[in-house]
Amino acid sequence: MSRDLFGPSKAFIGVVHLLPLPGSPRWGGNMRAVINRAEEEANILEQGGVNGIIVENFGDVPFRTGRLDPETISGMTVAVERVEEVVNVPVGINMLRNDALSALGIAAVTGAKFIRVNVHYGVMAAEEGLIEGEAFQTMRHRQALNADVKVLADVLVKHAVPLGSVDLGLVARETAQRGLADGLIVSGAATGEETASFDVSVVRRAMPDGLVLVGSGVTEKNIWRVIEHSDGAIIGTSLKEGGIVTNQVDPERVRRMSEIFRSLP
Repeated sequence: MSRDLFGPSKAFIGVVHLLPLPGSPRWGGNMRAVINRAEEEANILEQGGVNGIIVENFGDVPFRTGRLDPETISGMTVAVERVEEVVNVPVGINMLRNDALSALGIAAVTGAKFIRVNVHYGVMAAEEGLIEGEAFQTMRHRQALNADVKVLADVLVKHAVPLGSVDLGLVARETAQRGLADGLIVSGAATGEETASFDVSVVRRAMPDGLVLVGSGVTEKNIWRVIEHSDGAIIGTSLKEGGIVTNQVDPERVRRMSEIFRSLP
């Protein structure tokens, strides 16, 4: 069952934001530096008490829609494989901006347990252009690969606005029931921005027995309120030094957040 992916308690999922990968505008020409940073931060997160880790090509701005370049996919594969080698918690993949097929392929090769898909079902308008969900291709590709990889889908993803229905509950039900997503993610308007507790409760009512995660803006101060109706949260920005998303992961912030999660009912 997808809800058991991270264990019985509220899931604390940390994020490894990769340095720019080959082919991106800020690529530094040193894949070893990318891998070392990923390994270091993955170790900090696991030792700090996370229940899972998601790896993102966060340094590859500006992002593109559709299929990513071969060098990006290759770089992500190497990085995810290394993270898988050094930690013992479930590892996931987010191929920004929305390359679910590549993420599935990497997961099948590396043993990653889940992928995050920003637009799995429906259409969203983002800074990068229109992003169309590919639930049809994604779920059939997973079947063809015979891969035990969970698909966690954003509902009205951050950094984008819907072109269709803005009924959050309806979109959540459609994504789960017609898109066959294994779990749903609810976020704020942008990276690091607080997710509305009311939005989480709406998605929970639409998916009462499935996995529901908060996808942005969880801090030590708001966690009790924000994740009340969820099964846990994906946390990146507030675990960084100074709470700045481009900084490195702060071991002390991870430790404090882990203590809070352990105290949750």
